[in-house]
Parts: sequence; structure tokens; C-alpha cells
Amino acid sequence: MAVIPGIEVLWRDHRALLEGQRVGLVSNASGMTRQLVSTVTLLQQMPHVELAALFSPEHGFAASVPEGTAVADTTYATLPVYSLYGRSPRPTPEMLHDLDLLIFDIQTVGVRFYTYLTTLLYVMQAAAENSIPLIVCDRPNPIGGDIVEGPLLKAEFASFVGCGPLPLRHGLTIGEVARFFNEIEHVNCQLTVIPCEGWQRGNWFDETHLPWVPPSPNMPKAETAVLYPGTCLLEGTNLSEGRGTALPFEVAGAPWLAGQQLASQLNALDLPGIKFRPVQFTPAANKWQGQCCAGVQLHVSDRQVLRPVTMVLHLLTAVRYLHPTDFAWNLPHFDHLAGTDKVREAVEKETAVTEIVAYWTADLAQYQSLSKAIHIYPN
Repeated sequence: MAVIPGIEVLWRDHRALLEGQRVGLVSNASGMTRQLVSTVTLLQQMPHVELAALFSPEHGFAASVPEGTAVADTTYATLPVYSLYGRSPRPTPEMLHDLDLLIFDIQTVGVRFYTYLTTLLYVMQAAAENSIPLIVCDRPNPIGGDIVEGPLLKAEFASFVGCGPLPLRHGLTIGEVARFFNEIEHVNCQLTVIPCEGWQRGNWFDETHLPWVPPSPNMPKAETAVLYPGTCLLEGTNLSEGRGTALPFEVAGAPWLAGQQLASQLNALDLPGIKFRPVQFTPAANKWQGQCCAGVQLHVSDRQVLRPVTMVLHLLTAVRYLHPTDFAWNLPHFDHLAGTDKVREAVEKETAVTEIVAYWTADLAQYQSLSKAIHIYPN
């Protein structure tokens, strides 16, 4: 069954929520209908609705600015675009003073450290503080909603790349994350979630029949998101995670790495759902720019059994064994991504990966029990 995104359900069934309102839209290039009509155009076509302002997350409204780069305020289709990754990460009272309603419509990728979740939280907090209702138009979790993995974020490691006690792979849609923040973390904004139609928790993105519009420069296809919960942790090391190549988050390497040895060592583990192939690549940007890197390409053989966070812990363990003097952490970034320092410390102590995974197992069970209360979609 084809999935209908929340923005189309809003257009079809809930226009009365918008009539007579001055609206601010938090979105980017991924805010599209099934027919690739932008959310901006759709709202501008609604009678008795005034789209008055736009708000953009990291990477800007066009979702094209490199990661970590501050984005200036600008305009789009004559509308002001307030950057929430520039002079202020939160909507200010000045940005909101003449708005009656906020709408959030961005495709996310099912991972805690994707910064659009933090932007959502900040928007919800600003909406609550300024008594402005918020509508979140839901979209599918591209890596499904029935698998969770990784440690929960500890409060002392909260940052823009991680907010709220969520695991790395949280198993929620963006609408369910909004409910988690509102009902479990008690943000208490006036929240309305417009669900997708036709999505179930076990669905992957290619089963939705929706077009994939990259929500950020290094998320070129939905398949990239399958590995992302694990391979983005490589940002917190001196290994290239493939930024600046045609395979972001699908390769790992460095100029000093023994790719053939690493591939052999990892393949010998027979990890579920993944195979490793030695490769060479030269990043055009980011870490090791312009330098030939040796490493591995990660080939997913069964995404249902793959656990990408666990897989990357095996990769890091193997790299440290092969290159104890070359490998280095990028701190505190790794701990902020992981949401704890316990994972890194365990790797440094050469703790078995099975023991590291056991560290977060009880927390995950508690999280899954708690989060069922805010689930919108069936298994």
C-alpha cells in the first residue's frame, strides 16, 4: 500500500486547522508531496491561509549546505527564511511575534543524532513559551520502527547532535518523536500530529512508494540511512566516514589503514547482514580531503538482521587492533554522538563487543516499554 505523508493528509482532511491563520513553516527540500510538490507551494495554494515565514534546520532550506556550517537568514519565494542553524538555534520571540501557527514538515532518518530532532525540540519549546500551536506533519521512519539499537543518551552528554533519552536508533517517526518530547519529556506545547496514512512499523522506505528527496547533502538515498546509525559514529574518530565521496556512510578508511586486513578480519566475524570489501577512495572534502584512503566498503546483505551500531563497534575494535598508534578519537564529539562516554571507554579497555551491547540492553527494554504509549502506527 502506498504511503500518504502527513502534509497531504493535512491538505485533504484538516484544512480547517489552518484557515484564517498566519503560518510559519519549519521545513527544507524534503518537504514534498508524492507528486514532488513542495510543502511551501501546497500551503500557498490553500485558501484563507497566509504562509508568512519559513524556518530552516541545519543544511539550510535547500538542504545543500555542508554539515556544521552556519547558515544565514535568507528569503525563499519572497518569504523570510529564518535559519535555526545560524545566529539562533531556536525560534526567537521576534521571529514568532506575528504568527498564529507553526507547521513542521521534514523527512528524518530514524537516528537520534540527526540534528533535525534537536531542531524539533527547540521549536516545540519555543511554541510552548510563546503559546503558538504546532502541527507536525508525519513522515515514515525510513529504517522502520520495529528495531531499536544503541545506548540511550545520558543528560550530561546532551548537545545539538543529541537531545532527550532516546537510543541511537530510536524506532520512531518524527511525529512520534514530537509526542515523546511532549508527553514523556513534558514540553507541553499545543501539539497536533498529522499521521501518515498506510505506514506500519515494519516498513522500510522503499516499501512506501514515496520519492526519496535527500534531507541533507550526505543522505543521497534511503539506503544510506540503513548504515547511518552506526557509521556516523566514525565522525567521532580520525577515520573517514565517506563524506566527500559518492558513498557517504558506506565506506570507512584512512591513508594509513590496511584495508585488505581489515576486511578479512571483519568478514571472519560473520556479522549478520553485512559484508566488507577492501576499497580505496579519495575524499573531495572533509577528513583526509585529497588523500588516497584505504579501507572497506560496507555491503548490506540483510538489513533486517543487521545491527549497524554493533557492527561499527566491531569495526572500531578491529581498527584499533591493527593500528593502535594511528587511530584516534575526536573528542568530545564521539561521546556526544554516542550519548555517553561508556561506549568509548569500553572500546579502549578492549571490552568484548557483546559486553558493550549488554550495557544498553536493559535501558532499551525500558525505553521500548515507555515509548509504546506514544506510538501512532501498528506493527
